[in-house]
Amino acid sequence: MSDTQLDPITLGDLLRVASASDFDRWQDQIRRTGGCSDPIHLTGWSLTKDKTTGETLHHYSTQNEPGGRLRLACGNRRASRCPSCAWTYAGDTYHLIRAGLAGDDRRDVPSTVRDHPRVFTTLTAPSFGPVHNRPDRGTCRCGTHHPTDDSALGTALDPTTYDYAAAVLFNNHAGDLWMRFTTRLRREIAARAGLTQRALKDSACLSYGKVAEFQKRGALHFHVVIRLDGPDGPDTPPPFWASVDLLTDAIHAAAAHPYTSASVPAADDQPARTFRWGAQLDVRPVKAFGDGSDITEQAVASYVAKYATKAAENTGTLDRRITELADLDRHQVPAHARRLIEACKLLDPLYPDRRLWAWAHMLGFRGHFSSKSRRYSTTLGELRQARADFRAAQDRDALGLDDREPDTVLVLSDWQYAGHGHTPGESALAATIARDLQLNRDTAREALRDQLALDGAAA
Repeated sequence: MSDTQLDPITLGDLLRVASASDFDRWQDQIRRTGGCSDPIHLTGWSLTKDKTTGETLHHYSTQNEPGGRLRLACGNRRASRCPSCAWTYAGDTYHLIRAGLAGDDRRDVPSTVRDHPRVFTTLTAPSFGPVHNRPDRGTCRCGTHHPTDDSALGTALDPTTYDYAAAVLFNNHAGDLWMRFTTRLRREIAARAGLTQRALKDSACLSYGKVAEFQKRGALHFHVVIRLDGPDGPDTPPPFWASVDLLTDAIHAAAAHPYTSASVPAADDQPARTFRWGAQLDVRPVKAFGDGSDITEQAVASYVAKYATKAAENTGTLDRRITELADLDRHQVPAHARRLIEACKLLDPLYPDRRLWAWAHMLGFRGHFSSKSRRYSTTLGELRQARADFRAAQDRDALGLDDREPDTVLVLSDWQYAGHGHTPGESALAATIARDLQLNRDTAREALRDQLALDGAAA
């Protein structure tokens, strides 16, 4: 980190923190959070005692910590808010998605799921008007060949005719469209298998894991891993009639069926609308190993994990609730995103149950950004608990409590919230720690990848 990159206030605060007698302990705390950019501060104490003898085994108090506080990771999934916590969230999502594709004995997902029909599907939004783009051939409709980083990409060619109201209403109803799609998909699968819907439940189970992505134009689409299992989920083999071709055909039929739609009534000057998925439906089989053209398990898991940490802020909107339209001026929100947010404000009193203004920072979308069916694989909660248990075991070992039975130990504690975040100097130092940790992780990952490649070549 170069001092010339810092303003005088930040530099002065950085020197204050770095020269403090408890700087090493502060660094330890920040490293433990993974370099979190907005850590939670707690004050309090914990007391570990032997239940039988009453002996104090360990006593901890934040009084001896830097600033009298313990710092914990914020856990925010958005990369725009906290890159380090978002990296952890992306990693958890990767393992969740990959476990449903390749299996994971630690998560009770058998490796036989690789033999189940599974596809990677992208459901897109319809058109709300022409936008600036980069076609595979030729130039944009405006006659320009836009560079990849052109801020005009995704914005309306003619803002006066672009249907901003429809765009945010579609985002707002995307969750409803998804629910109707999954219902119709089961019906389409049953029809192709020659079964009733009731009989399908006794023969097969539909499992999925999905994530939402905002396109540059601010419209939502879903990336979904869809898998066909036996009646009890991944532990049971799919029925004889289940195949990738049948699943692919059923997905196309379900997405195009009139049932898979969402109707919005007319209100004031707004016409009645019926929303459907866009025509650009992509369904590809997932392969265990790629040949340069196939969608592999690792590629799909990485792709889904990448979008799990992003939201509407990638279109230029804000990554937090908007309290008033003046926020758009203060944060210099670009014109296209501004018009979408203003549409949320305008439509909110017309459709009060849809809470469009409350979700204006998400351009109307109010659903879960990532979700999965119950039997797809493990859960984010289970992954987080496994990490917490691992750290707790490390702490017990460090305190010499590893050889004691948990039932013989009593832990008393009292914690209070004491704020969050960093001072300017702390923020700069935490960012440096986060970069160092990320570099170490990337180096370790590359070394592991190289070793696996060598092992594969040797075999």
